[in-house]
Amino acid sequence: MKDTIVLGIETSCDETAASVVVNGRKVLSNIISSQVDLHAEYGGVVPEIASRRHVELILPVIDNALREADVTLEEVDAIAVTYGPGLVGALLVGVSAAKAIAFSLNKPLVRVNHIEGHIAANYIAHPDLEPPYVCLIASGGHSHIVHVVSYTEFRIMGRTRDDAAGEAFDKIARVLGLGYPGGPAIERAAKDGDPKAFNFPRVNFTDAPYDFSFSGLKTAVINTVHQLRQKGEPLPVEDICASFQQAVADVLVDHTVSAAKEIKADTICIAGGVAANSQLRESMSQRALKDNIRVLYPKLILCTDNAAMIASAGFYALESGRTADWKLNAVPSLKIGESG
Repeated sequence: MKDTIVLGIETSCDETAASVVVNGRKVLSNIISSQVDLHAEYGGVVPEIASRRHVELILPVIDNALREADVTLEEVDAIAVTYGPGLVGALLVGVSAAKAIAFSLNKPLVRVNHIEGHIAANYIAHPDLEPPYVCLIASGGHSHIVHVVSYTEFRIMGRTRDDAAGEAFDKIARVLGLGYPGGPAIERAAKDGDPKAFNFPRVNFTDAPYDFSFSGLKTAVINTVHQLRQKGEPLPVEDICASFQQAVADVLVDHTVSAAKEIKADTICIAGGVAANSQLRESMSQRALKDNIRVLYPKLILCTDNAAMIASAGFYALESGRTADWKLNAVPSLKIGESG
């Protein structure tokens, strides 16, 4: 059987990325140009700045991916691109580039949901992984528990009702003056803190037991910080970070393992930027082990936004006949499982 080579393109937020992947699993190249330093002074991503930077970087990044993979555009079998969710201006840069390449070469154009791309990162990291399983996707913009029924079929079991987990990390880091991005900054500080120093809230819903809410937790942490500052008391940053991080991990782990047990899944995958958090990985593995459920997660480079995961998801979409026409547009509010 002939190998299928997919060029993946990702520009949903502040990473300009391109990757060449064979048969959805073998990565030949994975080029990521991050804008973290560019946005750090603003404490978060500025959409207009991100879009302009994507325009500057998209073609050099694609060229680098092809060069590192030692593959020509003519040898590529399909072009896969993130078309949502994300920042509309940023998405349009990647979609426009993908459409131009696919049209000029008469190659299939494959649209990929960014959240489904995060799920596919685990296929690269774990070649033996096959659906069905449960996947927790936790990032700056998304927090979902998904029953992955097949490579292209997904059933949402839980989702955030307000802030995503990664968004909460960023906001708390900003209040504590730890900089951007918040996830790594809080994790570093938490290493020297006591996770039991503060009893921050863990929210549960009786009507939807696998849904998340992090706004109350965020407010509780911010109020604690403000009260300590108003009283002129020392601010135990490490303890606050450790307690906050533990609260987030407890909820993510509890809901995900409970969802897996309900459908009798023997595998849990973690994906998205928050999947890089060592406390979440350790807590999930320890809890799932008690129920004989294995826990898988990608390498750190595949947790953040990247194009290898888009190429992988694109491969399985292509196999199922899910290609796009030249009318493909960015869908910034795209939901998982939607065709857009």
